[in-house]
Amino acid sequence: MAHDWKTLSDMVQGKNIVIERIRIVENGVACEGEFELPPLAKLSYDDQIFISAFIQCNGSIKGMEQYFGISYPTVKNRLSAISAQLKLVEVGKSESRQDIIERLNEGKISVDEAIERLKSEDLQ
Repeated sequence: MAHDWKTLSDMVQGKNIVIERIRIVENGVACEGEFELPPLAKLSYDDQIFISAFIQCNGSIKGMEQYFGISYPTVKNRLSAISAQLKLVEVGKSESRQDIIERLNEGKISVDEAIERLKSEDLQ
């Protein structure tokens, strides 16, 4: 029997946890190991509901005001508090040709790797 996500969230109360077993219901395949929860799953249940509503409102603060019956500053403050709990995904900037040449000259990458990176379409 599956446990309710709210029950689990209430039980954990923000403590660090590790998931040790996952089972795919449809085929019964299970995997054991140490799995960390994604950042959004580490939020309190109420914060998860708030973020879900924000997404359903297409990121509209006005929509959130109407949905929850709260003021603009309250929505902004709540979003800021939730944002402070999340580690943002680090997005690497694209390398420039100069960056690649410098890394090659410093011996940080091989000639072959430099050539492959220079061929990449993601260059600035």
